[in-house]
Amino acid sequence: MKKVQSIYWIFTGLLAVLMLVGSVPDIAKADAAVDLFNHLGYPEYLLPFLGVAKILGVIVLLLPGFTRLKEWVYAGFVFDLAGATYSTIAVGDPFSSWWITVVGLILAAGSYVYHHKRLQSKTAGTAST
Repeated sequence: MKKVQSIYWIFTGLLAVLMLVGSVPDIAKADAAVDLFNHLGYPEYLLPFLGVAKILGVIVLLLPGFTRLKEWVYAGFVFDLAGATYSTIAVGDPFSSWWITVVGLILAAGSYVYHHKRLQSKTAGTAST
């Protein structure tokens, strides 16, 4: 259980940091974030919405409980990261522009898998007592 717990928190912590780092420029409508959105062809008004959604998602992931809501957070993060990956590839950006979104997808997958392993081990632990 400790190994599963440790691996879960490594994946989840790194995913949380990645999403938080990405949310701050979105909420602040930083020039770099606005320029990127314009480059990708998305409207600027989506930036604060995505930034707030990422922060709320991170909060749900880090708080205990909220098992069903966590499923929605994982789905939202995957949609965000997969969409960002596709968008940068579609406009012809080089690998150096989109590799971080692929890392984010890997972190989300690892966190999700180990989230479910944690749930299974908790269920198995309560069933045996």
